Amino acid sequence: MNLKTTLTAMAFSCLAVSANADRITVFDWSGYDDPSFFNAYVEQHGGAPNFSFFADDHEGFNKLRAGFKADLAHPCSGLIGKMRAADLIQPIDTSRLNAWADFLPTLAKLPEVSADGEVWMMPFDWGNTGLVYRTDLVTGEINLQMLADPSMAGKVSLPDVVEDAYSLAALAVGVNDWSEMTDEKFVEASDFLRAVHKNVRFYWGDQGQLDAAMKSGEIHAAWAWNATELALIFDGIEVKMVRDPEIGVSSWACGYVHLKDGAGSDDEVYDFLNALAAPASGKYLIEAWGYAHANAKSYGIADQEAVETYGYSDPEGFMAESLFGFRVSNEMAAKMLKEFERIKAGF
Repeated sequence: MNLKTTLTAMAFSCLAVSANADRITVFDWSGYDDPSFFNAYVEQHGGAPNFSFFADDHEGFNKLRAGFKADLAHPCSGLIGKMRAADLIQPIDTSRLNAWADFLPTLAKLPEVSADGEVWMMPFDWGNTGLVYRTDLVTGEINLQMLADPSMAGKVSLPDVVEDAYSLAALAVGVNDWSEMTDEKFVEASDFLRAVHKNVRFYWGDQGQLDAAMKSGEIHAAWAWNATELALIFDGIEVKMVRDPEIGVSSWACGYVHLKDGAGSDDEVYDFLNALAAPASGKYLIEAWGYAHANAKSYGIADQEAVETYGYSDPEGFMAESLFGFRVSNEMAAKMLKEFERIKAGF
């Protein structure tokens, strides 16, 4: 597999996406308009759907709640409850999903996905947020606590997302299940983030910003997504993501929801969903992006070296051993958000 060629082809293919008033509109993360994710839809309809983009889940949710109209959106699982409460989404008819029986059980049965006798999100991509470090610049024992070591001053970056930051902190203080996040553990986790803050050069909000800083050597270690490791490997940088559950890794899952009041055809909506759910889409996601796919059959046809390297040889086992999703009470989530803002401000 030539990763450089794959990346170049991915970037080039994105240029082919153009707007068409007769097609559905997909509200998505930047980059997911890559037609290689939905080739079957393109072949069937002669082109890509329309896309509009959001920077993160919170921005996307607020835009939808303010009245933005689309047919599909691509949130992560933690947002589904809020979207349901705001009456933004409708159930997905799994009888119209050709590959539903092949979806990984852990994803298909997530409480955010399947609830009240309905399916509210079609899982698509999942992956890891973990410790990514420059192997040529970081020496000594590799663990989460090293992020707070004085020797790392000015060489660390954390995501500017409260859920990701507290996933790191939870693992650092021994919380491997969100149900274990007591008030006492919350204080420990917050104190850990406060200690790491002393070493933080910047909180990254854009993956490209982080990738550039790690490539230049400005940042030696970060709490980051799979795609950062892969992007740097493409550029020949000596980098590694830690995937050892004993050190700590968290997993996330995102997917597509059927929005209410979209102007597009339901038939086209399901054509697009079926294209995304196909094993070929998963093969591309694994090989070109380093993320994992919801369809279990994807792993058999993807490059096996990549599958093993990214830890996806046993996807169900991997998810079981990581801190999965972000499941805390609304009260705890509010406390985390307030405290994270204080920590970033230096308090």
